[in-house]
Amino acid sequence: MHSQITTIVTIFITTGVLNLYLSLHVLIKRHHYTKIIYLFMVYTALIAVYCFSAGFGLLATSLVGVKVWTFFQYLGIAVTPPLGLLLVLQYLGYSVTKKVFVALLTIPSVTLFMVATNDLHHLHYKIFEFDAVLGKPYIYQEIGLWYSVHGAFIFASMLVAFFLLLFRWRETDKVYRPQLFALMGSQLLPMTMAFIYSLGLTPRGFDPVPAVLVISSSLFLWAIRSSSLFRNMPVAKDRIFNSINDGVVVLDNQHRLIEYNQACIQMFPELKKSMLGMRYQDIWDILISIPMPYTLDAVGTSQEVWLPETGRTYQVRLSALQQPNYQNGLVIIFNDITELKDLQLKLEHLAYFDELTQIYNRRAFFDKCMQLYAEAKEQNTPFTVMLMDIDFFKKVNDTYGHAVGDQVLAHVAQVCKSQLTDKELFARYGGEEFILALPNYSVVEAEKLANQIRQAVENTPLTVENTVVVTTISGGLAEATTDLEVTLSQLLNAADKALYKAKSKGRNCVYREQGIENEQ
Repeated sequence: MHSQITTIVTIFITTGVLNLYLSLHVLIKRHHYTKIIYLFMVYTALIAVYCFSAGFGLLATSLVGVKVWTFFQYLGIAVTPPLGLLLVLQYLGYSVTKKVFVALLTIPSVTLFMVATNDLHHLHYKIFEFDAVLGKPYIYQEIGLWYSVHGAFIFASMLVAFFLLLFRWRETDKVYRPQLFALMGSQLLPMTMAFIYSLGLTPRGFDPVPAVLVISSSLFLWAIRSSSLFRNMPVAKDRIFNSINDGVVVLDNQHRLIEYNQACIQMFPELKKSMLGMRYQDIWDILISIPMPYTLDAVGTSQEVWLPETGRTYQVRLSALQQPNYQNGLVIIFNDITELKDLQLKLEHLAYFDELTQIYNRRAFFDKCMQLYAEAKEQNTPFTVMLMDIDFFKKVNDTYGHAVGDQVLAHVAQVCKSQLTDKELFARYGGEEFILALPNYSVVEAEKLANQIRQAVENTPLTVENTVVVTTISGGLAEATTDLEVTLSQLLNAADKALYKAKSKGRNCVYREQGIENEQ
């Protein structure tokens, strides 16, 4: 009998020494590991306390001594299962709040109190005494209510930790699977042995769980040595993948969805895990109301896509998936460039629009008019330009001030714009002058439109602080003829001459230039 106890105690002490070694080893080399190592250090140290206490409890000669060592055992029994769960959660990259941490340690704290004061209430053990048949140091015990609560809690902690690791097995690279195997063993072995012990299927009188912990602790040592446990972890890859600001979608060789990161959920809130395995085209049709504007065979290309669901603009890039298990797979990256596009539009607006009147400026007019004029010459269609000038604008400034003068400029621009369509090109030419390019307009048609604009300006005065400011405009028209090679500069010069003649005729009128001199 004593040789059997000696063997059991030796196993328990050996397990304790192994876990103490693990704790001290990672403490000494803590700078080589991630922060999770501090939790592992406490975890293995408490397992060592549990195993040493179990061994010393079998060597105790009095019931009081056994109870003291039993309390120290419960530092490990009660605390290590929730600590193991916390270790797994942190390893897998889950965020653990202080509330969750406190909640997981609440029942273990109560258990320690119940064990320490059991003689007063017997809620943990109804009976705790030396076994009448086996004698010292074997203990006969009958469990109480809190023992059942405590047992259910630690069993649930290890079961949850085990299944969290099991569910991650398939998506973990082979190089990291030894780590998962070690962590799974650390939960499964003691959980299984504790279950067998609770069914009364183990030798009577002692707890066999510390004996199997030598195996799970050896697995930890093996994983640390062989696969860099806690130094290189798969969660680092997951954290990088999910911390990327760009949305990343991974497709297999059949263009089925196999993975996506957290940024994709923010970009496409309707994207669900249930869509994994679906064809990408089908997912697009569910999530997006417009047809997919790119093809999945355009690997190595990028394209800007505006999505009406979010009002955001994305640059979409397609790359080949470099993964042995997914040959010919795809990685689709969505880069949100909305702010960049907005800034680009603002800069373009500043470059091409007049700040005061919010119509095209002189630079924009020439950029666009050159193209329109070239098209008109190529297609042999009429092309007319009109220069407009606000009559007596200096008098407006002198009478009402420059602030009102600015309002008059903006007002006239909007009245003119209200008479136009998208086919005409309208811009501020400078000062109080405006210019209008009229593709497909003969000078006769342009004169009719010009008088329509002139009358609209005259009949739409500006009211400023109960003061009515009536303005009129004068206009000069010139048409590019098809029989002469007329440049845009010549055309504008002719329109300017026509404007001068309109002013000389008394203003508030339109004059069309009859002929244009060709440059030799």
